[in-house]
Amino acid sequence: MKENSSQSIALTPRPPIVVIMGHIDHGKSTLLDYIRKANSTAKEAGGITQHVGAYEALHTDKEGKERKITFLDTPGHEAFGKIRSRGAKVADVAVLVVSAEESVKPQTLEALKFIKENDLQYVVAITKIDKPDADVERVKKNLLENEVYLEGWGGEIPNVALSSKTGEGVSDLLEVISLMADIMDLKANPQKPAEGVVVESHLDRRKGITATLIIQDGSLETGQAVLAGNCLSSVRMLEDFQGKSIKKASFSSPVRIIGWSEIPPAGELFKAYDTKKEAEARREEVEKINEEMKSATDKSGASEKVIEETRAIIPLIIKADVWSSVEAMEHELEKIKSERVTFQIVSKGVGDINEGDIKSGAGSAETTVVGFNVKIDKRAEALIERLGIKTHTSDIIYKLTEWLGEIVKERTPKISTEEAQGEAKVLKQFGKEKDRQILGGKVTQGVLTVGANVKISRRDFELGKGVIKELQQQKNKTKEVSEGNEFGILVESKIEIMPGDKIIPYIVVEK
Repeated sequence: MKENSSQSIALTPRPPIVVIMGHIDHGKSTLLDYIRKANSTAKEAGGITQHVGAYEALHTDKEGKERKITFLDTPGHEAFGKIRSRGAKVADVAVLVVSAEESVKPQTLEALKFIKENDLQYVVAITKIDKPDADVERVKKNLLENEVYLEGWGGEIPNVALSSKTGEGVSDLLEVISLMADIMDLKANPQKPAEGVVVESHLDRRKGITATLIIQDGSLETGQAVLAGNCLSSVRMLEDFQGKSIKKASFSSPVRIIGWSEIPPAGELFKAYDTKKEAEARREEVEKINEEMKSATDKSGASEKVIEETRAIIPLIIKADVWSSVEAMEHELEKIKSERVTFQIVSKGVGDINEGDIKSGAGSAETTVVGFNVKIDKRAEALIERLGIKTHTSDIIYKLTEWLGEIVKERTPKISTEEAQGEAKVLKQFGKEKDRQILGGKVTQGVLTVGANVKISRRDFELGKGVIKELQQQKNKTKEVSEGNEFGILVESKIEIMPGDKIIPYIVVEK
């Protein structure tokens, strides 16, 4: 109980972590340079010498309160792609930079795609408004054409027009970021050991292996140890973003640690431990589990099987009145395909849908036909009816897209996921006979039920599974125990369950 109460107290607001993205030469670096000089926490030192790929800035808001903001200086870094694959985010807010001279460009759209894929809150910064050819309204119109709905233009995306040369609007941008952070209600616990993401790392010939980390929660101090994957470091030397030696840092701060066992990869998640011994024990635990998982995968080919079972391919025939319409349809497919469903174009062409088109896709019962501004000839129509091939024609492209979207939903394979129904902490071990174990514990979340399938977790890592065979509360048998109550339990599991472990009941849900 002591551990749970310490986790629930002292949650405090944390500064936002911001990444600036956009097309090349649209003013990202100039904007960062201006913020550094005007708002940097290092201004008393005569400006920043960049030691890491991130830095902190101070902004005095309209109420006169000093607000800290962390900026990532490497938006194109490989860390972002790797973080996405781990389901984590290094940034809270993105600034999409668009030049008032050039408006929306290909890399603008690439950045926008990344922002949306990562579900990032973002603000649009329209830069270079001091230039003679600047046209802010044109930028807003172009963004609208690309489904970016700005405030005042039918949407809610905040936007600021600014000049990084004169500084006009920069303070407004920082104010917007601060307000967004308030709305997001970013909070963290300064009392827990730090965790976060490796932003960059390299081998310094004089100092050894160094890594820049962004702390997302908790605090880090000298004397602790940090583990990122298999890479371990005792925190003897801790530096802030300026390269100054510090003793302690907290959430949202960029820090540099010197002296690692190996070079930690960018994008790797890290966690701090009070002692090196704890970090080493965790590393051994993870390595052992990884070996077991690798062995199981090698034997069963489970990974390939999962991919096959959860990914559907829709064979597709496209016909249109002109080639530009065919290309437009192909472009639309990119919008509606998903991780679990993709399209395979069997054939495409110009003109009415004919018998030859249908025969080209007749080998699969999943074949689908779409036609834009074309008709279906009688022989093709008869073949479509006989084979039961799904077909749709329209003279409006988005109607075809909507129809295909429904096909995607219909053919999306179901994936079984495990949803936790509660959590209990094991306090005592009373006895064990073969796979049956008698334990004492307390429900910290949800409810425990006789017959429930459970996961056994140690230090936040799943060791195995089991089944609840019996429950007792105050020495009386019961069917369930709710949150906050102590219990006795008989669990059937091949895993030896120890005090401190967690028992997590779950159900399997198809999505």
